[in-house]
Amino acid sequence: MNYIKVRFECDPCTEDITDLLAAFLADASYESFEPDSTGVSAYVQAANYSESALLEILADFPIDTNISFTPETVEGRDWNEEWEKHYFRPIVIAGECVVHSSFHKDIPEAKYDILIDPKMAFGTGHHATTSQMMRNILDLSDLNGKTVIDMGTGTGILAILCKMRGAEKVTGIEIDPDAYDNALENAALNRQDVTFICGDASALSECAPADIFLANINRNVITADINRYAEKIKPGGVLLLSGFYTADIPVIMRHAEPLGMNLEKSSEEGDHWAAILLRKHS
Repeated sequence: MNYIKVRFECDPCTEDITDLLAAFLADASYESFEPDSTGVSAYVQAANYSESALLEILADFPIDTNISFTPETVEGRDWNEEWEKHYFRPIVIAGECVVHSSFHKDIPEAKYDILIDPKMAFGTGHHATTSQMMRNILDLSDLNGKTVIDMGTGTGILAILCKMRGAEKVTGIEIDPDAYDNALENAALNRQDVTFICGDASALSECAPADIFLANINRNVITADINRYAEKIKPGGVLLLSGFYTADIPVIMRHAEPLGMNLEKSSEEGDHWAAILLRKHS
């Protein structure tokens, strides 16, 4: 099977730019990414390549950078395996949780040991948004008996951590079918009983209100769906959000406050990636 290798040159180029570009490309069926100091090389099956889709992604790119691209046809191979072996390393979060893949050796010991084979689903703990969400989950005082909804679950990593921390019922919702399958695989690898639903925010109609609601998604999706999130949070419950920048917090709060959500905590990592903890009025 032939692939198209698309070389993207970014000026300026930062890790956040290449991470975000890879996330958008993954939604357009790109299967693997090789970032470096000046851009990223991305691979897509030839049948799924669309120049018009690329132009649309670049036209709507939210960070100020000049991005050019050059496609070429290459012989296919297991790009997922290449990406996992070269760009996913074991990581320890807050000294309490280690995340690693099945091929890793010399794994650090930690209270919570999460095995993630990410395929192309987002969420290994390496990005600042995921690591901040995990730190917030680890900071929550007691999850025993709690119910959790994880919107946009990706690899399932946040849902799995909540279950390991004692949550009674955890539901992950994922719109991408491949990521949904990957989340199922990762929950099974970790022997954690998590319910996964393949769908968008409309799938929340299948869920009872939760004590803790998680969403590591971009700002536009959050502001569009936050009313649905708030409906599925118990009075006094927690909403943990990430996937946006610190400058986006006031925008999100303009949508959240009328729904009875109060800002209790915020954090920032990397190039101004933010996470916030909101609590619903009792």
